[in-house]
Amino acid sequence: MKILVLNSGSSSVKYKLIDTTTETTLAEGGVEKIGLSDGFLKYKKADGSKAIIELGNTDHKGAIEAILRLLTDPVEGCIKSYDEIDAVGHRVVHGGEKFSGSVLIDDAVKEKIKECYDIAPLHNPANMIGIEAIDALMPGKPQVGVFDTAFHQTMPAKSYMYALPYRFYKEDGVRRYGFHGTSHRYVSQRVCEILGVDIKEQKIITCHVGNGGSITAVKYGKSVDTSMGLTPTEGLMMGTRSGDVDPGALTYLMAKHHLTPDELQKIINKESGVAGVSGISSDMREIEAAVKAGDEMATLALDMYEQRILKYIGAYAAEMGGVDIIVFTGGVGENQTGVRENVCAPLAFMGVEIDKELNAKTRGTETVISTPASKVKVVVVPTDEELMIARDTREIVSKLK
Repeated sequence: MKILVLNSGSSSVKYKLIDTTTETTLAEGGVEKIGLSDGFLKYKKADGSKAIIELGNTDHKGAIEAILRLLTDPVEGCIKSYDEIDAVGHRVVHGGEKFSGSVLIDDAVKEKIKECYDIAPLHNPANMIGIEAIDALMPGKPQVGVFDTAFHQTMPAKSYMYALPYRFYKEDGVRRYGFHGTSHRYVSQRVCEILGVDIKEQKIITCHVGNGGSITAVKYGKSVDTSMGLTPTEGLMMGTRSGDVDPGALTYLMAKHHLTPDELQKIINKESGVAGVSGISSDMREIEAAVKAGDEMATLALDMYEQRILKYIGAYAAEMGGVDIIVFTGGVGENQTGVRENVCAPLAFMGVEIDKELNAKTRGTETVISTPASKVKVVVVPTDEELMIARDTREIVSKLK
């Protein structure tokens, strides 16, 4: 079965065409700068090199049309017609409490996705545009929604509730939902396959850390706590997001600087985090280079970034009554060897011991970086959310036949 996986953002559409029989990627790329005059489609050619097609000003439907044209192109394409695509799987960011798993998209599901617009105004409308574009371009093609929040619906109330007046939960749905669920689900399952252990017997902490980041406590295969909240702003310090901040500090700044809610949202989502503290960049590679050059603010930003990861690992180990496996994934988790070493070093008290030489040369590959003597296995597992979306889509669509 050939599954087209789409991730529609506010100004981009990423795609992968996956043959789920062999779980191989047939094509991948994405359209960027949607709505701007210099929009373009970047894709990987059959030989592994990258190429760009200039699109100019296009909307989401035009972007997906361009992707489908490329997939069926006589020279660059890998299929002859749209008919070879059996189904389309969509990443949908917010499912609220409405979805605890992936679902076949119908009119009722679309309405529920739209009901989450208020709490995911940047993401869900864009996800819906992608769904509607497929409706227009490939009428009747089965579509499946895979929700970032679904994996975390197993959290107990003590983990997801905020200590606010209960009416805000009952009337407005204000609670912790968590995100990156598809990634946390994939790497927690995959690490158990790598180690040859039963996920239902393991206490796992999955660290999806990069420009965006979250950490999840996975106990016996289920998410029991996670760092992101009602929105993706809570939790870890990220590239441009603040992560955890005293809410009193925010109301203080709003009053003192006469900030509107939109202005405050911009500050905590776009101007904070590593970029806000360092004044340099949200790119950890640039931060590490600045640290080596002796930049004090870059050093502070990196110290803060690592400390937040360490703090959540410690908290979740305590919450689960121990930890068997720690997984690093995401752009930083997979590639920044120094971050992994600095986070793991203080965990020696609970038996974490990494192989420094092996860690130093591990980038983007599935690798156990802990020593044989380590009481906790530490593993790098590159995430593959698209494969997980394709698997869910195949499972759901296969039941239709």
